[in-house]
Amino acid sequence: MQPYTPGEQLAPGKTIKLNTNENPYPPSEAVVAAIQHAAAGALNRYPDPVATVFRRAAAESLGLPGPEWVLAGNGSDEILTILVRGFVGENQKLRLPYPSYILYRTLADIQGAAWEQISFDDDWQLPAAFGVTPDDVRLVFLPNPNSPSGTVLLPEQVESLASTMTCPLVVDEAYADFAGANCIDLVKKHENILVTRTLSKSYGLAGLRFGFLVAQPHVVKELAKIKDSYNCDMLSIAAATAAISGQQWLADVVQKMNATRDQMTIGLSKMGFDVTPSKANFVWCTHPSGQHQAIYEFLKKNQILVRYMQFPDWGDGLRISVGTDDQIDALFIMLESYLRNV
Repeated sequence: MQPYTPGEQLAPGKTIKLNTNENPYPPSEAVVAAIQHAAAGALNRYPDPVATVFRRAAAESLGLPGPEWVLAGNGSDEILTILVRGFVGENQKLRLPYPSYILYRTLADIQGAAWEQISFDDDWQLPAAFGVTPDDVRLVFLPNPNSPSGTVLLPEQVESLASTMTCPLVVDEAYADFAGANCIDLVKKHENILVTRTLSKSYGLAGLRFGFLVAQPHVVKELAKIKDSYNCDMLSIAAATAAISGQQWLADVVQKMNATRDQMTIGLSKMGFDVTPSKANFVWCTHPSGQHQAIYEFLKKNQILVRYMQFPDWGDGLRISVGTDDQIDALFIMLESYLRNV
């Protein structure tokens, strides 16, 4: 079994970190205050096993009928684990697009299940075959926006895909807040569409680990049987509740990061990179020189981390997270320095 390899996490210092799609800005003051308040509370007691206060806040913020539509998890990765454990048995199949989030394959391996990949077209579109599911395919993952490309399917395209499937379609919306569209409303109409979210990206809470599932109540009820008994701690529940209640803060930080993303696309293109139009908080780019690994190593030597990614039978490239404007200016200076000698 091949383990999932996370992006590099270096000790805090002078390194500019643009490799794991974290939010470069700290969470809101309300989140920090909520953590401090919870830390002064009854930490000697177990937390609410179903994170009721968060589920209520999430339902209100997302326009859901009630908290019974939400399942809280220790990061969206735990939610993905619960979904695979709940729907995919040994010798059954999980389907995913390629290239995308490699952890999906690892979760199938842990379960003793098989996985199959269906490749994106050259323009990052999914072929019609992606929506045709034989009986042994029991679950389909669709990261939307996708990583590493940052490309997105519109809700009507997702709905069309789900209508041709005989199994649940999980829309992994880790980056949806940056996309301007999402599939939450589709969950209300279709029991086989499930949406996963994380607070690690847009809400700036990667260090606390909190994610959630949106699904119809009878689906949530069954999947809740699989989760750990106390899977979310008091501090993360308090922080997540404050974060998802702060929709104006979210709108402001997303607007700022999307503006930086657009400037990254322009700047990288001027330097000769081929940049895929992104609806996430990162960009995927390739360079005609093909020296992607060398560029990554040069940047790392100069204390800038980006993600070098190589996909067998597909190719390689650089995924660069949105940073602050100052961080991106520093990135561009280093890239221009390298490219002068190419």
